[in-house]
Amino acid sequence: MAETPAHGAASDRWLLIALITLAFGHMLSTMLRTIPAIAIDVMAVDFATPAQVLASEIAVYHFAFAASQIPVGAALDRFGVRPVALSLLLGTFAGTILSACATGPISFLFSQLMIGVATSGMLMTPMTLAAKRLTARRFGLWSGVILSVGNMGMLLSSSPLAWVVEHHGWRMSFWLAAVFSLIVALAVVVLVPRDDAAPPAPRSPLAEMAGVLRIGLSRPLRGIIAVALVSLASSLVLRGLWGGPWLMEIKGLNRIDAGQVLGLFTLSLIVGPALIGLVDRRVGRRRDLIAASHIIAAILIALLAAGAPALPVSQAFGVAAMPARYDEALLVLIGIVLCTQPLIYGMARQMVDVTDAGKALAAVNLAFFLGTALLQSATGFIAAAFGLPAVLIFMAAALVVGTLVFIACT
Repeated sequence: MAETPAHGAASDRWLLIALITLAFGHMLSTMLRTIPAIAIDVMAVDFATPAQVLASEIAVYHFAFAASQIPVGAALDRFGVRPVALSLLLGTFAGTILSACATGPISFLFSQLMIGVATSGMLMTPMTLAAKRLTARRFGLWSGVILSVGNMGMLLSSSPLAWVVEHHGWRMSFWLAAVFSLIVALAVVVLVPRDDAAPPAPRSPLAEMAGVLRIGLSRPLRGIIAVALVSLASSLVLRGLWGGPWLMEIKGLNRIDAGQVLGLFTLSLIVGPALIGLVDRRVGRRRDLIAASHIIAAILIALLAAGAPALPVSQAFGVAAMPARYDEALLVLIGIVLCTQPLIYGMARQMVDVTDAGKALAAVNLAFFLGTALLQSATGFIAAAFGLPAVLIFMAAALVVGTLVFIACT
């Protein structure tokens, strides 16, 4: 494999190819973490486990994903993008095989733990490469493109995987993911040249990992970390877990129709990050955009909850429950306004030296997925005790709190 090309047009082409190739790994990651939204009911029947209990167990994926940000961030700065990406893809292949072969909730939990660790750096590999090669201004645009490509994995886990689950069972979705992981690994070998990793540091690996926490807890990043804890969680708890049950149980849709609605939600999550990158280049004012978008998202999620039977919006319109078109429109709007994660990454990138870019982005990613794990775990208990509308209200409240802390600290 050739070394990185010289600067200029050839270098730009190399960077484009490398970033898109690595973003396909993130696509695989988003597909894997959103499979339960369309298949959790049949998985629960297969394992003879209540869906709410299985949802809490699946949260181990997000805890493993979040915890792994610390060593992955240090490894990216220490060893470089390409070897880390290949290691993670091979681990994902093994984890998906274990998921496909799981015989009960314990073995499936172990496979989710493995997948969580292995997919933990799928987003960080292209993000770190972009952070080290691009200016802060160009990074905002390209981070949006990376997230848009990666979010296509959620599109795969909507209608296409709903059809696969319906006709071939939920295990087939993990077999397909295993094949995809090998294809992406081969593409990384062929298309991603060796990048310039930092020379071996005198500090120990533990000291390197401690650097991720140090940067994440530093004063400049505290507000950013606070909003990151609730930002991605709000879209993933909907798209990755409770969106399917909400549409099927509360609104009475079948699996295929629910998959189509979630597909539109996913399209908004795909288009949104690229659009916000363009808006950022024209307007700037990242802090204001982040704060406004998250408050609006909280209002929209609360309106989604209020459209359930016997709740205020349904009562105001004099119907038993708002139709599925109402949910469809709100989900699309939620996807669009919750697309400001590239700006959160961009703000964090501006706070540190380029040599610590991997650790800074890993600290933000740690907050994204730790928040997802915590909220998803909490929503399993809330759904069992109070129902799905209470889950949405809880998520809306969490968004408001995180955003207020962000405003106060930045």
